[in-house]
Amino acid sequence: MSLLTKRILVGVIIALFAIGAAVCALGYWLIYHPQFHPAERVFVYLDRDDTADSVRLKVNDVGATQRLEGWDIMALWRHYGKELPVRTGCYAINPGESVYEVSSRIMHGYQEPITLTIGSVRTVYRLARSVGSQLMVDSAEIASRLSDSTFIARMGYSRETLPCLFVPNSYEVLWDMDVDDFFVRMQKERERFWTAERKQRAADIGLSPEEVVTLAAIVEEETNNDGEKPMVAGLYMNRLRKGIPLQADPTIKFALQEFGLRRILNKDLQTPSPYNTYLNRGLPPGPIRIPSTVGIDAVLNHAKHDYIYMCAKEDFSGTHNFAVSYAEHLRNARKYWQALNQRKIYN
Repeated sequence: MSLLTKRILVGVIIALFAIGAAVCALGYWLIYHPQFHPAERVFVYLDRDDTADSVRLKVNDVGATQRLEGWDIMALWRHYGKELPVRTGCYAINPGESVYEVSSRIMHGYQEPITLTIGSVRTVYRLARSVGSQLMVDSAEIASRLSDSTFIARMGYSRETLPCLFVPNSYEVLWDMDVDDFFVRMQKERERFWTAERKQRAADIGLSPEEVVTLAAIVEEETNNDGEKPMVAGLYMNRLRKGIPLQADPTIKFALQEFGLRRILNKDLQTPSPYNTYLNRGLPPGPIRIPSTVGIDAVLNHAKHDYIYMCAKEDFSGTHNFAVSYAEHLRNARKYWQALNQRKIYN
């Protein structure tokens, strides 16, 4: 081999090495160098309809990326969307992360838990809408289970007592949990809430946990004032013990399904319904809303007093005037009705 040939060969080798080094450096930069620069931590939500291409678009939309060629390299290398399926879930992208970090998390399904809020709402169907807006699961799927009498019975409830399943709180869950996982989790959280101490307290006051929740729902509808809830709960406990009808106006609203009523008329009190606590003694067949834990504990630890009557205060503060005698109650009621008339509130 001539000297010239050797020099050409060495030059070619050096050139190839330089090109290879440059390609490797570029690949390293595209994959391992920070490519994501959102102003703060952001999230990518992948559902059942997503493909490898739609995932790339979502990552690009929220990630404030410089370049995504590195993503394409990783997707090709890992056969993403083929041998390696698209995994549903919520995935975090942090400022300053590389394609390798983000792609590894998303392509291998390392989800970020989300906070699911179960609120104190009036109906389980409103709860279904709320949960559906927070999770991947469709609210219609949840509502369907809530209407399935076989499913409800299998969980140990009736349509009337079903609200007792839900304990308002914030829970850490996976965004793509399915409807079965959701109900299993709710059952576990209910069991966790109803500790031996709370169950014993319920037994001490002569109520089952479901009855405590039913009464708590009435208390919650009567007052938004947490400090007053034990007083209201104590009043209803007095009525239960004496066998006096609860005569709780919120149960009339529930029976009529008119929650916005501000004035209950005499004709409303004749509404035929098992929830009408003017016509029926004792507790209604189930909660008229999903009460908060504050409301539940207000029943379990209700105030001890002799009041059996209450009426909303005429100052519309949301609190009540309490009375032991009917005559005193009528005086309180008259002041409230006069205040309603002055404000021209007739329904």
